[in-house]
Amino acid sequence: MFNKNNGDVADVLQPEELFKKLYRRLYDFAYYLLKDKELAEDVAQDAFVVYLEQQESIAANFNAVKSFLYTTVKNACLNKIRHNNVVDVYNKNNPLDIYSDPQILEGIIHTEIIAEIYDQINALPLGCAMVIRYGYLEGLSNSEIAKLMNISINTVKSQKKRALSLMKIHLGKAAMALFAAMYLHH
Repeated sequence: MFNKNNGDVADVLQPEELFKKLYRRLYDFAYYLLKDKELAEDVAQDAFVVYLEQQESIAANFNAVKSFLYTTVKNACLNKIRHNNVVDVYNKNNPLDIYSDPQILEGIIHTEIIAEIYDQINALPLGCAMVIRYGYLEGLSNSEIAKLMNISINTVKSQKKRALSLMKIHLGKAAMALFAAMYLHH
C-alpha cells in the first residue's frame, strides 16, 4: 500500500492496485467533463495504458502517479471535446493547467469527496454498510431493506443511525454535507 502523507517511492502501488484504487475516480472525473459514460470509461482506461507506457519517466510516488493520471484524463477529455468542435480556439491556444480552471478543479474535488464517501461506507461494519447502500444508494425503503436483509425495521433504523454517526465522525464537514445533499432526501 501507500502512505497518503508522503507518497514515498516504497509506497507506490502495483499497476493492478493503482487501477483498483484510482479507476473509479478517473472515470468519474472524465464523466464529469464529458457527460458520456462510454467515452469516460475509454478515457479512464486509456490513462492507465499511457501510464504503463511512460511509468519509467514518472516519479515513483503515489501523488506523482495520481497527478499524472488526472492530467492524462484531463488532456484526453479536452482532446475529445476539441474533436467534437465544442472547445473554442481560446482553449486550443491556451492549454489549461489542471488546477487553474474552476470547472476542472471542482470536478476533481467532487470526485475525491465521492470517493471518500464510498471508502467510508466500505469501512462501516457490514450491517451498517448494507443498510446505507440499500437505503441511500439504491433508494430502498426501510421495509424493503428489512425484508431483503431478514431483519426488523427497527434494526434497519438503528443501523442507519449508527452508520451515519460513524460516517459523521470520519468524514469532514464538506464530505458529510455532500453525502447529505445527494442521498439523505429519503
